[in-house]
Amino acid sequence: MIMNRYNDSGLSLDDLRQMPASKVVDLIYPKENLRHKDIPLPDFEKIHEQMIQMGKHADLSFLWIDYKKEHPNGYQLAQFYKLYRDFMINTYGTSKTSMPVERIPGEKMYIDWVGDQPELLLDTTTGELRKVHIFTTTLGFSSLVYAEIFLDEKLPHFIAGTVHALSYYGAVPKYLVPDNLKTAVTRHSKDELVLQSAFSDLETFYDTIILPPPPRKPKGKPTVENHVRFLETHLVEELKKDTYTSLEALNAVVRKIVEDINQRPFQKKSDIRKSRMNGFEKYDKPRMNQLPGESYTLCDYKYFLKVPDNYHLEYDAHYYSVLYTYKGKPAILKATMTEIRICDEYNRLICRHPRSYRDFPLYITDDSHMPPEHLYYKEVNAHDGAYYRRWASVYGESMVTLIDRILRSSKHEEQTYNSCAGVLHSCKDVPHRLIQEAAEKCVETNACKYSYFKKVLGMVQNNHSSSGINNGAGKLPSHTNIRGGIQMNSSHDITLNTSGTGSNHAPEEFPCSRNGTYPGRTVERSQCRSEHFYGTHDSNG
Repeated sequence: MIMNRYNDSGLSLDDLRQMPASKVVDLIYPKENLRHKDIPLPDFEKIHEQMIQMGKHADLSFLWIDYKKEHPNGYQLAQFYKLYRDFMINTYGTSKTSMPVERIPGEKMYIDWVGDQPELLLDTTTGELRKVHIFTTTLGFSSLVYAEIFLDEKLPHFIAGTVHALSYYGAVPKYLVPDNLKTAVTRHSKDELVLQSAFSDLETFYDTIILPPPPRKPKGKPTVENHVRFLETHLVEELKKDTYTSLEALNAVVRKIVEDINQRPFQKKSDIRKSRMNGFEKYDKPRMNQLPGESYTLCDYKYFLKVPDNYHLEYDAHYYSVLYTYKGKPAILKATMTEIRICDEYNRLICRHPRSYRDFPLYITDDSHMPPEHLYYKEVNAHDGAYYRRWASVYGESMVTLIDRILRSSKHEEQTYNSCAGVLHSCKDVPHRLIQEAAEKCVETNACKYSYFKKVLGMVQNNHSSSGINNGAGKLPSHTNIRGGIQMNSSHDITLNTSGTGSNHAPEEFPCSRNGTYPGRTVERSQCRSEHFYGTHDSNG
């Protein structure tokens, strides 16, 4: 095409070199591009109307496909885009189009921080001005505004601001729409939305839905963005006219300015809302849910990547237990003024503890959270004599006497706690009547030691399992090497019982005195099971 234009001009190259550059351009590249002179220009007025009708599904490339079907030799997509932009600028002064959005009363409350952080708070000691952070919410339909000043933008203040805003409205919308701040959203992608546990708790308490806009798309919440800019002018600039020595005084002024903004009539007389407050009372609030009957309790949240090996989580220099099986797993600790709640990584409650403010103990442990071996050692080391006496009372007076004698058997009572625990733990799953019988035998023989009791209890169990219920016969000695139906009195005399169930045992089963003599029978010393016991067999043997 360029060579054709050059040949048609009848000029040589030398002629072109002598011509002004602008004339050469006009010759070779005319303003009216001959290549497009026969291509029909798209009807961009009609195309613009179609874009508006398509709403959020508007797609210029889709309309270009229809244009190419009608004009196969028409403009390509890139040129089509350029021509449309030129049309918008020439016709409307901008290349952008705005999609009308139908706001549903009572549906959404938008939440954000004002970007401007003015220095408003005066430190009376140093004279320095401190930056403050402005929390704001806006209702989608009425545009009713709430604002509050905080010293930072951390999670507790974000939650507090949201709670205070809902209290100000006196009702709860269907959706809460926070920005994708880390204070509100843990993870938000096209595939997954994970809320901070704090906002998850808020969602549950108010029976609402947390619905952040798509990430990196501020147009997803234009209402709050517009009102943030509005507040930066009408609120921040008004606050800058003065300085404040306390946060309370500053927020008092904020409340007055916000109240004026909400009562201020809209400039458009045709706006059915008339003012923000009127639109709220007439349209928003009747369609919102009631507030819960109780107040929301603010928590301090602490996250743990792993539960420590000692299955205790630290908060405020105290350590609160979880079930030991959660060791190594993520956990969330939620602290109120009165309570510690611990949840798993999915925000499911694991356990609760009353919050401790005492210096000691530092470890607040629920016994049910301990593994069996830890619980045993705690019982052994944490209880006094009174505890073991109370425990023994479950099994009757004989057991109380036995435990009491064990406790008094040492110079220091603490040294006997292991023996007491051993005696009482050995009674687990044993019928009380057998425990009482064994304790009575130990008390009668003054053999009040853990090792004696364990042996006696075992023999009592064996006797009853092999012979049925024992009616008091077959009293047992206290020595570890003595078994069978003999009775040891306090003077260490041994009595052989040959009546009742005790007669089922052969004499060889019993130890004898050093002379190896039983009534009516002489036993060789080699037949005796023990030489450690001595005494006189009574005539009733």
